[in-house]
Amino acid sequence: MTAERRQVHLAAHFPGVNSTTVWSDPTAQSQVEFSSFEHFARTAERGFFDYLFLAEGLRLREHRGEIHDLDVVGRPNTLGILAAVAAVTRHIGVVGTLSSTFNEPAELARQLATLDHLSGGRAGWNVVTSSDAFHGGNFRRGGFLPHPERYERASEFVALAKKLWDSWDDDAVLGDAAAGEFLRAGAVHDVRHRGKHFDVDARSTVPRSPQGRPIIVQAGDSPDGRDFAAEHAEVIFSRHAEFDDGRRFYSDVKGRLAGRGRSEDSLLILPAVSFVLGDSPADAEEKAREISLQQISKPTAITFLEQVWNRDLSAYDADGPLPEVDPDPGEQITRGWARAFEENQAKIAAWRAKADAEKLSIRQLVIAVANRHGFVGTAAHVASEIDRYVQNRASDGFVVVGHLTPHGLDEFADAVIPELQERGVYRTEYAEGATLRENLGLPAPHRLTDQIGATA
Repeated sequence: MTAERRQVHLAAHFPGVNSTTVWSDPTAQSQVEFSSFEHFARTAERGFFDYLFLAEGLRLREHRGEIHDLDVVGRPNTLGILAAVAAVTRHIGVVGTLSSTFNEPAELARQLATLDHLSGGRAGWNVVTSSDAFHGGNFRRGGFLPHPERYERASEFVALAKKLWDSWDDDAVLGDAAAGEFLRAGAVHDVRHRGKHFDVDARSTVPRSPQGRPIIVQAGDSPDGRDFAAEHAEVIFSRHAEFDDGRRFYSDVKGRLAGRGRSEDSLLILPAVSFVLGDSPADAEEKAREISLQQISKPTAITFLEQVWNRDLSAYDADGPLPEVDPDPGEQITRGWARAFEENQAKIAAWRAKADAEKLSIRQLVIAVANRHGFVGTAAHVASEIDRYVQNRASDGFVVVGHLTPHGLDEFADAVIPELQERGVYRTEYAEGATLRENLGLPAPHRLTDQIGATA
């Protein structure tokens, strides 16, 4: 008997303020105007994607005392955008990046539960941590949290949010004076929590959401991050987009689930991947080369190196060899990226070896290490590669990253999606009324009602 083919899951990453996005293209549009988000969301929904994904920046990054070039387009609020997108779509999920360091559990849980209700059960939260004082400068705590404690706080944060989401009974009657209906006693339970990072006595103001809880997404890759994912995450936004590396990561993280009483199908792993399509392999490769040169201009290549070397490299030619000087261990000239001096030293050594072996200039090296396109080829080839990864458990699908705002997904939806459907590994329609959890094929969340009144 032939085994049933595994289905591909896809998420759509809105092009953000990073080196992947091309702003010099004549078709590039605003990062702030709603028309950009609307077009992108409608395209993703037309392509039957599981969800739209937004990154978030809490502060404009700085480089050598000035706002970083890519941040001048703006960093609007994630929840506001997702609520607006939910209003102009019917099926696609809306997932946003929100920090567990500079937010409070009761308020963020309330905001996400509200979004889940407004969207009909389509909300998700990409849990990230923020430990540096630069981002913390926007908050009264500053850089209050030592780096080693970031996942400790995040785990306690998410556990408390789950208790709040579970604190309403499924059959609670909402108050409606006109209809003579009122909330029954005992339908909502107080949440009392005493932990290292939070001391909370709360009563959720929002009933249990349509999908039980918003979907939890996570992107950490450290041992602590992988443990956090095995404990709490339902989707991992992975950086392991190479086939063999992806299989190792997939096996490692999925192997941690059984020890936490979870099944393999309770967690999806979706690496981020860019793409370039062409009428032939040669055409796609030429397009990929042109796009890479747009993404990494000469000034961008030098700026990228300066972030790692932590020194002014403006005197160097981007078409010349790597600087011979060592990184500066002093105060960071780039604010908004957290990199240890030792990490930069190791990275520079690896880059020098690569540049020497392949005779690469500064610009060529930056393109090779920072902007390698994941899938390059015809639509049929890209679909075949996506299918190969999923069937061989190198991933459960992908977070697709285009290079144009807001049209970066158009070609993928028009050309690659039909190829996946032809292979029988991708939906041809959404199930009417399905929640994001149902579209992802994730099990219903295990309720924590028996733990709600307990002190942590």
